[in-house]
Amino acid sequence: MSRMQAFRLLGWQQPPELVEVSVPEPGPGEVLVKVAGAGACHSDLHLMEWPPGQLPFDPPFTLGHENAGWVESVGAGVNSVRPGDPVAVYGPWGCGVCRACRRSSENYCERQMEIAVMGGGLGRDGGMAEYMLVPSPRLLIPLGELDPREAAPLSDAALTPYHAIKRSLHKLTPGSSAVVIGVGGLGHMAVQILRAISPARIIAVDSSAEKLALASEVGAQVAVPAGDGAAEAVREATEGRGAELVLDIVGSDETLALAAQCGRFEADIALVGLAGGTLPVSFFSQPYECSIATTYWGSAIELIEVLALAKAGRIQAHVERYPLTQAADVYERLRRGEIPGRAVICPHG
Repeated sequence: MSRMQAFRLLGWQQPPELVEVSVPEPGPGEVLVKVAGAGACHSDLHLMEWPPGQLPFDPPFTLGHENAGWVESVGAGVNSVRPGDPVAVYGPWGCGVCRACRRSSENYCERQMEIAVMGGGLGRDGGMAEYMLVPSPRLLIPLGELDPREAAPLSDAALTPYHAIKRSLHKLTPGSSAVVIGVGGLGHMAVQILRAISPARIIAVDSSAEKLALASEVGAQVAVPAGDGAAEAVREATEGRGAELVLDIVGSDETLALAAQCGRFEADIALVGLAGGTLPVSFFSQPYECSIATTYWGSAIELIEVLALAKAGRIQAHVERYPLTQAADVYERLRRGEIPGRAVICPHG
């Protein structure tokens, strides 16, 4: 049996390790993908520190929930993809048969706790390995001419903010504003998506001058340093009204408090980040009719739409490539806030 290297979480609240494992063989209905790129997501840092017993699955498993590559081989009964096909892996893996899954929203699978898995890199082996086993071809989206190393972040870093933005798109009319708090991996894609599909004025907020510079480069009209005065700067940029949409890509106590100050009457505040913050809600704690919602990933149909934007040249992840042997170092850099766009682990170079 062939062997390969994989970057695996072996236990809760302990550092992942690069170990040798067997290359999986696809069974009936399964697909083996040769991994071209696996994005290093900030949420993995939270996953590494998760308390035991809080999620419907347990280690060990290979990290990497943001993946793209080429079909290597298929199991019996699979005829919708062929070896060599470039594909993106749709990240959230549901039961495939409940109401949510039937409409391609496996991110909101109604049987998630029952099936005890959330996806590759989230309970099942992910893409930070040379090969990745995908349980069904329904989870593979054709990439066409897109380079899978560059496209890997589109399956999460672009899909997640795309879903959050799309649900509020009717509020982003000419003259409206949208605020993106945290313009790293997901945030720099949120800025591009807002630019591509809405007429809103885009305001980026971050504590890093480098990330604010990237946000301005990819489409933000206003760049606001985080900290004292950030809310006032956003209000000034919106002529005192506040924004119709606020995306909190961080999710800390501080960023949530800022988000509540940045919204206007009838605004949407979308909590996307997993930093664990809370926002006390009372009648006067946010503008009237301001809606606050969490969002998680997006549907497979929305991933198809995201890939179409990329194929049209309207969005592009800013990617730094690294070999699998540097995965641990990449996460340390990510923890220190040193990666302005998206770091992608490329097991095959």
